[in-house]
Amino acid sequence: MRVLIVDDDFYSRVMLHDMMRPVAECHIAVNGEEAVGAFKKALEDGRPYDLVCMDLVMPEMDGQQALREMRGYEEDLGLSDMKRCKVVVISMLEDSRETNDAFFLGGADCFLVKPIVEERFMDELRALGLTV
Repeated sequence: MRVLIVDDDFYSRVMLHDMMRPVAECHIAVNGEEAVGAFKKALEDGRPYDLVCMDLVMPEMDGQQALREMRGYEEDLGLSDMKRCKVVVISMLEDSRETNDAFFLGGADCFLVKPIVEERFMDELRALGLTV
């Protein structure tokens, strides 16, 4: 499994990386702009990400915009819902508008509020059909 962890907070990135490292090849981006570039390159190289863990509030480009652009690249390639990567939005925000936008405008598959509990996180990944 290939995972892209996108978060501007160092400790959040390290925590997610430590959780995923035993079961996945992990790459890290510190903002949405970097994430979109890595995501697009992975698609072009024929090695797409299986999972993107995306923070919402980041500098340069926020998670909402990054997620919309990523889904746009998948759509341009004609990827079906089954072939698209899974996206878990992870944020400190418990705002219903942000949650709504992540799901309906950005195509997120799951929304978790920080701090992440590893057992719950892994349960969510299994529910999304990912092997962990």
